[in-house]
Amino acid sequence: MSASPPIRIGLIGAGYIASWHADALKATPGVQITAICDRSRGAAEGLAAAHGAQVFTSVADLIAARACDAVHILTPPNLHHDLAVECLEGGLDVLVEKPVALSAAETRSIAETAARTGKRFSPGHNFLGLPRYERLKAMVADGHLGRIAEARINWCLPLAPLRSGPYGLWLLREPKNLLLELGAHPFSFAVDLFGPLDILSAVTGQPVTLPGGGTRDQSWRILARAGDVDVTLTLSMVETIDDRTVALRGSSGMAHLDYAADTLVTTRDNTADLVVNPLLRQLGAAKENLREGLRNAAIQTASLNRRSPYGQSFQGMNRAIYSGEADPRFSPEAAITVMQAIDDTLALIPAQPSPAIVTGSPRPGVMVIGGTGYIGRNLTRALVAEGHDVRVLSRGAHGPFADIADHVETCPVSLTDKPAITAAMEGIHTVYNLAKSMDDTWEDALKNDVGTAVRIGEAALQAGVSRLIYTGTIASYDMSDPDGMITEATGFGDIEARNLYARSKAECERRLMRMHRQDGLPLVIARPGIVVGGDGPLQHWGIGRWHGAGAVKLWGNGRNILPFVLADDLSDGLIAMMDRDDALGRSFNLTGEHLLTGRDYFDAIHDRLGARMRVSSGNLTAMWMADGVKYALKRYALGRRNAVRPSLADWKSRAHLARFDNSLPKRVLGWQPEADRDRFLTRAMNAKALFGI
Repeated sequence: MSASPPIRIGLIGAGYIASWHADALKATPGVQITAICDRSRGAAEGLAAAHGAQVFTSVADLIAARACDAVHILTPPNLHHDLAVECLEGGLDVLVEKPVALSAAETRSIAETAARTGKRFSPGHNFLGLPRYERLKAMVADGHLGRIAEARINWCLPLAPLRSGPYGLWLLREPKNLLLELGAHPFSFAVDLFGPLDILSAVTGQPVTLPGGGTRDQSWRILARAGDVDVTLTLSMVETIDDRTVALRGSSGMAHLDYAADTLVTTRDNTADLVVNPLLRQLGAAKENLREGLRNAAIQTASLNRRSPYGQSFQGMNRAIYSGEADPRFSPEAAITVMQAIDDTLALIPAQPSPAIVTGSPRPGVMVIGGTGYIGRNLTRALVAEGHDVRVLSRGAHGPFADIADHVETCPVSLTDKPAITAAMEGIHTVYNLAKSMDDTWEDALKNDVGTAVRIGEAALQAGVSRLIYTGTIASYDMSDPDGMITEATGFGDIEARNLYARSKAECERRLMRMHRQDGLPLVIARPGIVVGGDGPLQHWGIGRWHGAGAVKLWGNGRNILPFVLADDLSDGLIAMMDRDDALGRSFNLTGEHLLTGRDYFDAIHDRLGARMRVSSGNLTAMWMADGVKYALKRYALGRRNAVRPSLADWKSRAHLARFDNSLPKRVLGWQPEADRDRFLTRAMNAKALFGI
């Protein structure tokens, strides 16, 4: 008997979450990815190439082509309902990424369409597919914990966009979107374990102000009841240690599921007397933790770190949905119940006042590409303060400039579309290119980073702009010599032996400079130092490797002076490049004065903000050797022939051992970075609460 043909799957949306779905589907028996649909053809093609799938830029075309049997809808949530209904009516089964809709009413509408068309609708509550959650649910069902009296379900994880953007995400457009996006996880656990929730109270707190006005509460504490079980759900987005857990307390035992790590530890009473009783209790807890640690280590070792708990959750979800049997965890009824609980919670939260809406008709003369990023936001606001109207090119139509909308317009333009870029430069005299891509292979870097820089340069020539200011990086330099002094005349050295980011940025500079010499591109290059201050994040990877919000391993011992620069000072330098005729065709290292080491930076955080972080030295030679082992595994065990291994000098460069001479931008641009240490620290740390509160 021949095997059944695989279920053909299409992915609608080719963003970040799509790669997780794609990898999980690739590991799911009986399914095959055959179509990728995204409004950005480039994004769709990039994902489709890895899976041999067809590319579509409209859902209508995907449905008409009969290229798949089911779709995963992975777009922003405000599009979920209409897309799900369209696909169901087009004869496709649908899995909708959480939140499945914006309300229980929309969710019911999807479910009713599925019932009417005879197709399947499944909510993408992926954490319900974790192996250890399945074990926890079985323990509850068989009475292992006794009668459950209380459940505490936490989603406590720093939310990077609240600290560093991008602020145009759907997630941040309205206060309720935070609960819709993140609350689906803890609510789905509660509903799956205990059924419908009666929401008793909801309190929010720890507000943070977004650029452009408006506040977002970062903590949500919700009290609910499901039958006889008291349920507490906590969401926290401030800079705290990761705590994504489900804790159940029953008459016979307690269970603690860490669903971020896929570990499950139980505690039960024992019958020993006196001192032996607490000893056995603690030994039992130690045994459980050791077992879970060894299990995870074995899984990651055997899979070469490819089976992360997050990835396993998607695989478990897919297995349940595509096994051929209906699973109540991923049923339309479960989706409706979860969304109803979220609706009931939102009904208890007082409406927040919206910031004043600023309207106007900007007349931009300056363009900032990448203007919604950390440096781009600061530069855009500094330009407006200097009297310029600004056109920001972004992936989306929303930017964090509501308070200065009379001076800033945000244009959603694909950086793969040169005619659109050229058209957007109409009326522009100065273009700042802050765009960058983070790639895994040199081929991708040439296409996505270098190709984009050249495309923008060509568009600038065609549009006749007066100046193109490109931001490279000081990371392109060899900074491995502690006795070295780097100036703009210093070469990059053996750039092919460097990490992809440093090498790619150097190649962008090389090609743009060639266009300057051969074609007259009016180019200036800026290389920022380690940028701090403004609304920047705490976790700057130019200082070290971060392990959560409270622990960092420094690049090196952290006792050498680092090339810090304040975001405001950097913007001043970039603006000065706009008008100086003698800046054309030159590059400038915008690094601040020699004020702080890495350890000084963290000592100042403790002194000024009261937070002692775990800071350890990093042996760069050992890191390089460990990277060599990873490289060998990627290249020979995983077959990634295009894997890259940076040199020892590259790893040492991450410590910024050499010093920078910043005299050229001072002389040519009249640049004056902050020179007073105390004022520098005040501006770096007090301008925004680094811990999000």
